[in-house]
Amino acid sequence: MTANTAPAKVPAVPGASGAPARPPRRRPASPARRPGWTPWLYLLPALVLLGGLLVYPIYQLGLISFLEYTQAQVSGGEPTTFQGFGNYATLFRDSQFWQVLLATVVFAAACVLATLFVGCALAVLLTRVRALPRLALMMAALGAWATPAITGSTVWVFLFDPDFGPVNKVLGLGDFSWTYGRWSAFALVLLEVLWCSFPFVMVTVYAGIRAIPTEVLEAASLDGASQWRIWRSVMAPMLRPILIVVTIQSVIWDFKVFTQIYVMTNGGGIAGQNLVLNVYAYQKAFASSQYSLGSAIGVVMLVILLAVTLVYLRLVRRQGEEL
Repeated sequence: MTANTAPAKVPAVPGASGAPARPPRRRPASPARRPGWTPWLYLLPALVLLGGLLVYPIYQLGLISFLEYTQAQVSGGEPTTFQGFGNYATLFRDSQFWQVLLATVVFAAACVLATLFVGCALAVLLTRVRALPRLALMMAALGAWATPAITGSTVWVFLFDPDFGPVNKVLGLGDFSWTYGRWSAFALVLLEVLWCSFPFVMVTVYAGIRAIPTEVLEAASLDGASQWRIWRSVMAPMLRPILIVVTIQSVIWDFKVFTQIYVMTNGGGIAGQNLVLNVYAYQKAFASSQYSLGSAIGVVMLVILLAVTLVYLRLVRRQGEEL
């Protein structure tokens, strides 16, 4: 018995008849998938907040640096007069400014190098000790990092006090005053800056070391490389992006040190021998009521730090391209 059924339709196969198959058409990206202004809308609140906290103060700082702004103008007794670049010319003709700038650069460089050395050494040490000593070292370092600068500076002044401090008694230095001499005072401030700065480098570098594959370090050790050679030839190149970040941030922090110098040297040391740019600007603006010169020093510091930041961004971009 046969049934009158129609043959089933076979779907056409592209290219079965010998004609070349057409490539599938790509649909144009819908407007919803395009980024457009959506990211900027999310960033808008943060940009408005940063604009109010940074842009306006920087504008006022630059404006005052071009005016004659002293105590008379602050009191409203005399109108302000436009000086142009006169305040900067006065500042650059001052030999003390160049001495303070040189001292600031040298002091910041010493702080950065000491911070990087101690932080990296302790980061490597954290990978070599057991869990309990590692936890103790991490807690002690984070405690130093969390201590306010003015509190830490006061404690360090007491520790090195010539009459009551325990350091002189332990070292047998008698009534030696650390803050009397220029270099000893800078060394004392450097130790305090190092104490409160190395935890950031230590924790950051330690996290980077833990991210390095253990096979790489074991292979270098099996090849007979010493610990210093492993650090210099294996770990340091792999940690280069992290080291760049901590170095630039340390430069910015140490270049604008104020609290430690002001508290530990009583405002800049004897006859201003321990002045740095931040304290020097404070003295010009508030102690001498030369607000225009103080603002000009602030603008110079801002330009220097912006240059350092641009170098940092360029190095980070180059590292991203290499990776």
